Amino acid sequence: MTFQITVVSGKGGTGKTTLTASLAYLLKDIVVADCDVDASNLHLLLDPVVKEKKPYYGHKISAVDEELCTGCGLCETNCRFGAIKVDEGLKAHIDSIACEACGVCSFVCPAGAIKLEDRPTGEVYISDTDVCPMVHARLNAGEGTAGKLVTMVREEACKIAGKDGMVLIDGPPGIGCPVIASVAGTNIAVIVIEPTVSGVNDFNRVLSVVNRFKVKPCVCINKYDLNLHYTECVEGYCKEAGIRVLGRVPYDREVYDSICDGIVPVKGVRDEIKAYYVNIFENLKRLIDEIRSENK
Repeated sequence: MTFQITVVSGKGGTGKTTLTASLAYLLKDIVVADCDVDASNLHLLLDPVVKEKKPYYGHKISAVDEELCTGCGLCETNCRFGAIKVDEGLKAHIDSIACEACGVCSFVCPAGAIKLEDRPTGEVYISDTDVCPMVHARLNAGEGTAGKLVTMVREEACKIAGKDGMVLIDGPPGIGCPVIASVAGTNIAVIVIEPTVSGVNDFNRVLSVVNRFKVKPCVCINKYDLNLHYTECVEGYCKEAGIRVLGRVPYDREVYDSICDGIVPVKGVRDEIKAYYVNIFENLKRLIDEIRSENK
């Protein structure tokens, strides 16, 4: 079974994607999946070249056959979302944004003029990068069902990696449906945390999701030197809870400049800063080896 690692955070902006890109560069023989489908940005650092596109059908939408429509107005009357209007020519028209594809209009239409049809709501991309294969996606503006798209991205990544391979997932921030879809069924969840009051609170929230799905949690403290007191508090809590701390990353201008230049941080910083990422990688590799040996 494919070994899967998800990098998550309780909120956006913690440095999750920059850590994922750096780990992808260090792990090398993996497939990386950007599961932050609502606002993907891993491509900004890994610069993927798209090799294949697949349409994503997130949900259905009502469609009217105007030749069959009699303009009776039952669909408009029964649509609680106000998504159907019958015009002066006695033909029904669907507002694609307002339509929730509940199917009531199709059910009440005496002429059988309305049917539910699949609607493309995004795309999945299978790409190559200088580091490894990459699977990512784009969800069309205003569309939902992000969790379903995350699942599709993971499935495609696992197909490429194979049962003996490894997938590194850049998960979305927060604790919502896309996070659940990114975490459930994985082997390790790397939680990226900032040492602030809100950062600690967000860490506890996402940790509860990880624990709920019985995924092995571990922690990386980004910008650790912003507040050494909270960094020590987080490390103390993790020690008591038996959660492994993979390492720290300092708040350094070179990391910022590297990101602005579209360069993976571990490639664009001086050796002193690179050592922090290498330390995280080595500790993660040990954890991977431990879990794999336990599962044999």
